[in-house]
Order: sequence, then C-alpha cells, then structure tokens
Amino acid sequence: MSVPPHVEKIIDSILPRITDLRHKIHSNPELAGKEFATAALIRETLAPTGIKLLKPYLETDVVGILDSGKPGKCVGLRADIDALPLQEITGLPYKSLNDGVMHACGHDGHTAILLGAAMVLNEIKDQLKGSVKFIFQPGEEIAALGKKLVEAGALKAPKVDAVFALHGFSDMPVGLISSRAGAIMAAAAHFTIKIIGKGGHCSKPEACIDPIVIGSQVVNQLQTIVARRFGPLDVTCLSICRFSGGLNGNIIPEEVTLEGSTRFLDYEVGKQFPELIENTVKGVCLAGGAKYEFVYDLSYIPTVNTPEYVDLAEKTVTECFGKGMWLSMEKPFMVAEDFAYYLRECPGAFCNLGLGEGHIPVHNPGFDFEDKALRSGIIFMVMMALKTMGLE
Repeated sequence: MSVPPHVEKIIDSILPRITDLRHKIHSNPELAGKEFATAALIRETLAPTGIKLLKPYLETDVVGILDSGKPGKCVGLRADIDALPLQEITGLPYKSLNDGVMHACGHDGHTAILLGAAMVLNEIKDQLKGSVKFIFQPGEEIAALGKKLVEAGALKAPKVDAVFALHGFSDMPVGLISSRAGAIMAAAAHFTIKIIGKGGHCSKPEACIDPIVIGSQVVNQLQTIVARRFGPLDVTCLSICRFSGGLNGNIIPEEVTLEGSTRFLDYEVGKQFPELIENTVKGVCLAGGAKYEFVYDLSYIPTVNTPEYVDLAEKTVTECFGKGMWLSMEKPFMVAEDFAYYLRECPGAFCNLGLGEGHIPVHNPGFDFEDKALRSGIIFMVMMALKTMGLE
C-alpha cells in the first residue's frame, strides 16, 4: 500500500519539530554509554504520548512500547543514539558544543527519525494490531552495547517478532533506500599485540632484542594469513592500524605495541583468526628471542538480514516512493554494526537511507546528516511497522 494521506499529513505537520530535535541532538553529542542528556530528551519528547517508557536496561537506553490493545505482532524499531570522539569542523549553527565529540555517523538523524515514527504511530494507535517497541540504543560505536541490551531482554516482554533499523548513507540519492538479503555487514574484532624485547643503545644492537624489527616481521607475516590460510572466496580482512614504540632516535626500546582489526562475513571462517594470529606472533617472537602478549576481542558479529523482510522492505519502498527509490545491494560492506545481535535474536532487516550523492561520508569531521532525508526515513519506519502487522 502507498502512504495513507492522513499519515503523510501527520508526518508533514511534525517534520519541523523533528528537524529541530535533530539539531538539538547534534549540538549535544555524547559518547557511548554517556548519553544521559540525549536519553533525557528522548524521554521528555515521548512522555506526553501513549507510549509506555520502560526503566533503562543499561543506563542510557530508552525503550518504549506502544500497545494497540489488539492481538498481533510486536514490531521492533531501533535507532542508535551515541556520537564519535571527533572534533567537528562543519561550522553549522547547531554544531557540536562538546569539544572533541560530534555526531559524525548520523545517529542524531536516526534518533530523530525514530522519534518521528513513534509520534506518527502513536497518533494512529487505534488503527494498529499488536504493538511496536521503540528501541533507542546507546553505544553502537566502539562499545557494541547492542549486544548487552539484547542480552538484558530488550527484545522480550513482549517478544519482538521482527526488528528493523535504518542508517544514513552517503553517495546515494536523498531518500533512496538500499539493502540486501543475507550478510550485509561484517563481523569486526580488535586485537592488541605487545612485543617485549630488550632495550639498549642503538650502537650496540647485538646486546639488544629489538622489538621494532620483530614487530615489523610480525606485521609482514600477519599479511600472509588472509592470502595463504583462507580460500580466495572467503571474504576476510586483517589490518594493522597502529604500531607504537620507542622514545628516541638512538634508543632501541624495550617493547612495541601493535593494534589491528579483522573483518569477516562467515563466522565459521572468522573464528580461526585468533589462533592463526597468535601462532604467527609466537613463531616470530620465538625466532627473535622476544616475549609477547596478545588480546583478541570479537565485538561485532556479522549482520545478517532475513530475506523475507528485505523483500518486504523492497515492496514497501516501491509502493511508497516508486521503484527507482530502492537499490538491491550486490555486495555486503566490511564495516560492522551491533544491530547484528538483534538479528541473531529475531528476524528483520537493516537498511541504508540515502543522504545525497557526493554527500560528505560518515566518520568525517565535516559530516552532517541530511535533513531532507528525515521525511523518507520516518515514512519507511512507519510503513514497515504497518506492513509487518499485516495492515494493508
């Protein structure tokens, strides 16, 4: 079904307020697990509605339930609310007021869209069947608090039958929505390797165990894991992103630290990484006479969409916006998302929302969510809820 005229009318009437809310959230960004002001604003905004706001499962989450009082499915709609540790350079009137923190990933837009969807669905509550659970999640960036929120029971009581999330995406026309069935994003693990040698004067290298040389060999050998320990069709990635050690140009240091990340789409393939990395480090260090410490943390699992709900998303977009506003993705992204933990618990779909071709990409200090995409995002979330409930 296309967007009912009365729904469009409600959306258009609240859009100025939603835009203003987005700007307020943008100007007061908060890092993972510290979103106290953002959570308070969300609760203040939803308090006058018929949505029941639950006590936090963690500290800064906001979960609300809109119950129609009629039997039917429970639809989960999720938005992430945290920001990034980045200094904003946009110069916008509503730029970040918090030094070194900004909404560089569009979570201010996601939050505003879900607030808009909640307002609309609350207005048409008498037309619903079942319930809608609105999940405003802290700590998607770095902390992956979606895992803890799901483990704490955010998708239970009532049990969510299908869950959806939307993420702003650059380099797509404004309002265009894209997704794919199956794996859409990768798992992500972060690891730290400390190589402990024996420091000394650079003029007497024979009296030292040089951790820089050994660390360099470790970096080179780690690159052979993807190339020679996995098959050509196994989609994996291993990157060393930090190599730190030494204080002076004439001193061989005692130790160096390497940090990196692995990415993969198939969990059975990816679970081999810790042993392969450690065996490589162990072998190189043994040959060089050094010791090592190794820590591996799998923070994000692969994000895997349910085909049935990707099909529903495509149908919804086509009916509401036209066939040209849906894009079926050919390949998954190697970025990671803790919405993966929601999709492991129940079926659903993660979709991307276009912010404009040539739009500054996320995680950039010049990024800002495109306000023109808010309306499309609200329509999509509202209509996905209605269609999942079986309302035509």
